[in-house]
Amino acid sequence: MNLSAVLFGLGCAAGLALFVDGLRRREPTVSRPRRRVLTRADRNRLVAGVLGGIAVAVVTRWPVAAVLTAAAVWALPKVLGPDREHTVVVARIEAVATWTELLRDTLSSAAGLEQAIIATAAVAPPPIAVHVRALAHAVRSGARLSDALRAFAEDLADPTADLVVRALAQAAGYHGGQLTECLTSLAGTAREQASIRLRVATKRASTRTAARVIAGTAVVMIAVLIVFNQGFLAPYSTVTGQMVLLSVGAIFGAGFIWLGRASTVGQPPRILTGQGPSS
Repeated sequence: MNLSAVLFGLGCAAGLALFVDGLRRREPTVSRPRRRVLTRADRNRLVAGVLGGIAVAVVTRWPVAAVLTAAAVWALPKVLGPDREHTVVVARIEAVATWTELLRDTLSSAAGLEQAIIATAAVAPPPIAVHVRALAHAVRSGARLSDALRAFAEDLADPTADLVVRALAQAAGYHGGQLTECLTSLAGTAREQASIRLRVATKRASTRTAARVIAGTAVVMIAVLIVFNQGFLAPYSTVTGQMVLLSVGAIFGAGFIWLGRASTVGQPPRILTGQGPSS
């Protein structure tokens, strides 16, 4: 009885603490979540995964095999295929370097930084052309340069672009005496980062190739067993067998995800995350 009373008292205290905590006022946090948009390739993989899962379910009558097949068809092309994200990132870094050089060259003939941004919008490199045009439109519409640069950095979400935005924001805040030299240095840094990423990606390409060989071998082996030796797979028809199959599939999936991450080049941390460029 004493133990029940203690537990009851602790429960009441915990409930009261949660009630009081819920009454506390908190400052609202403003965030701009990036919604995941399915591309055409994503939709094709999704459809192929569903159809593949249905086909395997009809042939084997194993629900776990159907789920694993659908997951594999959806995930493996992205994990083991070409690192398209790396290509996009490198192209964006080089585009930022080119635009930085355009700004530097335009500053000598423009009346100011705002005019230089507007002048370079028409000739900005394609990977960042939309973002630069949006920045130029904001400046042309009378927005504060610091606010326009903040939006530009958030939309581009690139660590190299953050460095350029930081320099431009400081120039807008009456610290731009050496802006031309700073932009020259930043452009060189951006191109060096692109070169480093290319070298790292080349060295990690062997890991991605090994993952493809492992995945291909596993798929061929399973297909051969299903076609020529179904008796070997008969134990998987039971509930226990399905649980074992699910465990094996989860282990293989975790391994392929690890191989995929090991073969990709990560992004360095951004310097403007959660703050404006002028801060």
